Amino acid sequence: MRRWQVLDLGTKPYREVWAQQLALVEQRQIGQVPDTLLVVEHPHVFTLGRRREAKQNVLAPGDVEVLEIERGGDVTYHGPGQLVAYPILLLEDDERDLHAFLRNLEQAVIETCARSGITADREPGKTGVWTTTDAGRKKLCSMGIACRKWVTFHGLALNVTTDLSYFARINPCGFEATVMTSLERLAEIDPAAVKAVLVEELGRALGRAA
Repeated sequence: MRRWQVLDLGTKPYREVWAQQLALVEQRQIGQVPDTLLVVEHPHVFTLGRRREAKQNVLAPGDVEVLEIERGGDVTYHGPGQLVAYPILLLEDDERDLHAFLRNLEQAVIETCARSGITADREPGKTGVWTTTDAGRKKLCSMGIACRKWVTFHGLALNVTTDLSYFARINPCGFEATVMTSLERLAEIDPAAVKAVLVEELGRALGRAA
């Protein structure tokens, strides 16, 4: 296991944590800091990834800020009740496969869901974590990453107790808003326990330990 530090930031504005990520990426590139996992909740914000259609999928943001950022993917929502994790890792020679990195993130979320009694899996050809409900396939977790000089940043957003109505203001990841769901809609969960489990499972999937 390689070493990392885990920083629980509580609730912080997106712009502030975005700047913190960029600073950590530069510091990690030159060895000033160890690999780092940031765990955080954000106040309401929509972020646009690099996908060309992202702007078209912002329907009616209202009073919620919209930010263009450098991660992959489309538009998504962050807000209270959503657990966000940003692994800032210097990928070693044997880890330099970003598709495999994304699959590892997905696996960590799948295992986290399983430990809450929720069966989750992947949707072929679509990044993120999904589940099957009586109403059909639903998405629990969105993902989008960036990488500079083999240092990763951005990451995943897991809907725990999220107010899903905010997704109706966008086409999240290009889908209709009704595709989104949350852990609390599927099982009785303890958000603090989910956070601790996700950190543990991310460490296992990414080969890192504090």
